[in-house]
Amino acid sequence: MNQRQKSKPNPWEDHYTRKARKENKPARSIYKLKEIQEKFHLIRKGDRVLDLGCAPGSWLLYAAEQVGAGGRVVGIDKQPLTIPLPAHVQVLTGDALTMANDLAAELAGGFQVVLSDMAPATTGNRIVDGARSLELCRAALTIAMTCLVPEGSFVCKIFQGEDFKAFSDTVRQNFRTHRIFKPQSCRKASKEIYIIGKGK
Repeated sequence: MNQRQKSKPNPWEDHYTRKARKENKPARSIYKLKEIQEKFHLIRKGDRVLDLGCAPGSWLLYAAEQVGAGGRVVGIDKQPLTIPLPAHVQVLTGDALTMANDLAAELAGGFQVVLSDMAPATTGNRIVDGARSLELCRAALTIAMTCLVPEGSFVCKIFQGEDFKAFSDTVRQNFRTHRIFKPQSCRKASKEIYIIGKGK
């Protein structure tokens, strides 16, 4: 490989990618949760937060900052995390999709916020990717409805597809307040959007 090939820029790199690297964050996705938190104020000091699909750890660390040492953050992902974690953060290794019912039973009750930034391995086929995203979202909602305390909050990333409205309506039916939000830090070309439920 010659020097010119080595220095070829990453086509996905943007302002938020560079900012994350400069601030030593695991990924640029931290700014999405930061925008959500600043707008909707979901996480409070002392809260217990469950982060589904937590690798590489950006949301986990941001949630840990928000809850403070008196709170607790539990993360779940198929991939083990390699970053150092605060004492009030615990990570379980597993597949939230296949473990939805087991996890819901194991973690039942006691969480003020359930976060899901889970995304499927994309194929480039909008219909297939949308269906896979929906499957993850349904698993996340199943876990949230069991694990959240009354009045708890839910954040879920979903790819917009033909079943988007049906899932969004399901969230609406289960929460007092329902919002659809696309953070500025989402890539412009991305089909991802966030559904937010407050007040289970």
